Amino acid sequence: MSQFEKRVFDQLRQLVGTPSVSSTDPGWDQGNRAVIDLLAGWLSDMGFAVEIQAVSAGGDKANLIATLGSGPGGLVLAGHTDTVPFDEGRWQSDPLALTERDNRLYGLGSTDMKGFFPLAIAAASAFTAAELRQPLILLATADEESSMSGARQLAAAGYPKARAAIIGEPTSLVPVRMHKGIMMEAIRVTGRAGHSSNPDLGNSALEGMHAVMGDLIRYREELAARYSNEFFQVARPTLNLGCIHGGDSPNRICGSAELHFDLRMTPGGDNATVRAELEQRMRLLAAQRGLDIQLRPLIQEIAPFEQDAHSELVVLAEKLTGHSAEAVAFATEASFLQQLGMDTIVMGPGSIDRAHQPDEYLELEQIQPCIALLQQCIRHYCL
Repeated sequence: MSQFEKRVFDQLRQLVGTPSVSSTDPGWDQGNRAVIDLLAGWLSDMGFAVEIQAVSAGGDKANLIATLGSGPGGLVLAGHTDTVPFDEGRWQSDPLALTERDNRLYGLGSTDMKGFFPLAIAAASAFTAAELRQPLILLATADEESSMSGARQLAAAGYPKARAAIIGEPTSLVPVRMHKGIMMEAIRVTGRAGHSSNPDLGNSALEGMHAVMGDLIRYREELAARYSNEFFQVARPTLNLGCIHGGDSPNRICGSAELHFDLRMTPGGDNATVRAELEQRMRLLAAQRGLDIQLRPLIQEIAPFEQDAHSELVVLAEKLTGHSAEAVAFATEASFLQQLGMDTIVMGPGSIDRAHQPDEYLELEQIQPCIALLQQCIRHYCL
């Protein structure tokens, strides 16, 4: 193993060994500041100007903006520093210890997506600030796996800016220029409880929810007709009825019920329009059935993402990889970086099929091709 490879492996070992789970469950949620500090130290030693941007009030969650060179334009290489929770008992090896076997590097975040950072750093190490005509920016964010608060803060602050941004999520080094958005919503139906022996004594929230669910299924078909996009493997917007809770006893008319669902819009539509239409439909049902029906978000929504097929970055990525750009079902921080005015794609090592499950791994055969690909992109945008 060369010194160069040893450095990549050692950096990934340290990143995997530094826990940084983000979760909506407070029992799991952790800060990412220790990971940010590791990256900041390595990049500072390479001559990058380093800025750490607090995302949480206490500073335990943070973004890193590291810049080599100066001026307008340039290239952003971006990734998130957090991971999902894990079930240690289902791993064949310690999820927080990088393990090499079968030409793979196993560990939590090895592919989604701590593994991108040592490769981006390795690519950057071939260049000095003096030779860059436009800046190279390495961006590391907080909480992508939960609230996306790090990316939201960057978009609100209006920086960093460059000509282009590559988000190194695992795509097996195939460029991705489109993904769906996400809304996760709750609908609460409040009726009137009463003795089950006489339906006239109450107004069943469960029966009202039955009408709500039927209306959502009809709406799903309308969305499919209006916003289908054959570029996606699942071409239509999806609306999944995920879980329902209601009532307390079989001999009582149900007084309240709540449904949680997620809706993933294709880039042809937008979340604001969907929400307005849902609210209108719920108001109509409430009036028809004499119920109180309330819609509320469970998470901050993520907008659908689309980068123009003929943009400079997509054309370059397709030329360098030999792959046509694709669309994926999973969401990323791409729409937030695109808000900053940058051409944006998603393209990184590893497979999304290995993410969010036991024995996550990064294939060794992806390492050198990824570094070479990123160096070609840096030359195009920064030299």
